[in-house]
Amino acid sequence: MLDDRKLAVLRAIVEDYVSTNEPVGSKSLADRHNLGVSPATIRNDMAVLEEQGYITQPHTSAGRVPTDKGYRLFVDRLSTIKPLSAAERRAIETFLSGAYDLDDVVGRTVRLLAQLTRQVAVVQYPSLTRSTVRHVELVPVASHRLLLVLITNTGRVEQRVIETPRDVSEETVGHLRALLNTCLDGCGLGEVPNAVADLPEKVAVDDRPVAAAVLSVLLETLVEKHDEKIVFAGAANLAAVDFSQSLREVLEALEEQVVLMRLLGEVGDSSSSVTVRIGTENPDEGLRFTSVVAADYGVGDRTLARLGVLGPTRMDYPSTMGAVRAVARYVGQILAGS
Repeated sequence: MLDDRKLAVLRAIVEDYVSTNEPVGSKSLADRHNLGVSPATIRNDMAVLEEQGYITQPHTSAGRVPTDKGYRLFVDRLSTIKPLSAAERRAIETFLSGAYDLDDVVGRTVRLLAQLTRQVAVVQYPSLTRSTVRHVELVPVASHRLLLVLITNTGRVEQRVIETPRDVSEETVGHLRALLNTCLDGCGLGEVPNAVADLPEKVAVDDRPVAAAVLSVLLETLVEKHDEKIVFAGAANLAAVDFSQSLREVLEALEEQVVLMRLLGEVGDSSSSVTVRIGTENPDEGLRFTSVVAADYGVGDRTLARLGVLGPTRMDYPSTMGAVRAVARYVGQILAGS
């Protein structure tokens, strides 16, 4: 365990290196920070930090830079996550509240996160397996053709065209619509197959082929959308970072949905809990020089998905964590009110 003075030295090294992108020496630490000790004492503390693997000396420079282990201790010992200003909070709320559907919410969120943090933003769509049915709509659009619209409590809207075996009367459509909403209102999407199993028996014999066609498309829709969907933005921000030989690997990793899923990690139990994975803690080899800051978002106590940012290990962790946490909370509020 490091004493408070060495922790203060490590904090100062991290802050200066993040700010300047230059290795940090004992004299500059003494000049810039009120550590209350001489440069010689700071040098001794830096020697201990280096020996224990928290900082390292790049090339032949006299200065030191943090290691993944050093960043991890810095993040774990953060006393506060930097809050956003009132103007930033208002801007987030205004920008997100203008969204008109879930796709727009996710699109605005990923752009906003990338702009706030100047990193690559990643947003996971709310999982259908964690959603419930809010409403089912059936609309005649042509002879022998209906439009099925499934709306979830997270604002997700799925639309499918149904080819029916015969022309369907308005009365039949209305009856099927009412039955579906009675069966499915508030129903978890994973429970839909059981909830509609006996629905054909509740319609007239002549209408059962139509009911079967509707249910077939409904269940296919849920199966098709079972996989998670993730979007990202801000890849251009990587151009401002010196990833040297690893930039191609980072970009290739971002193109893989499976990698992005692992990147954000498992959805937790508490909304807006911020997690940080640094360098080699990331599961993908191509991301070993990056850090990921992520948070859950959801409605009330129910977590629906995660969002976060990816950037270099040399990132402003307090500000990034504050931005990710704030955006996650606002997204939850928008979804709750949608």
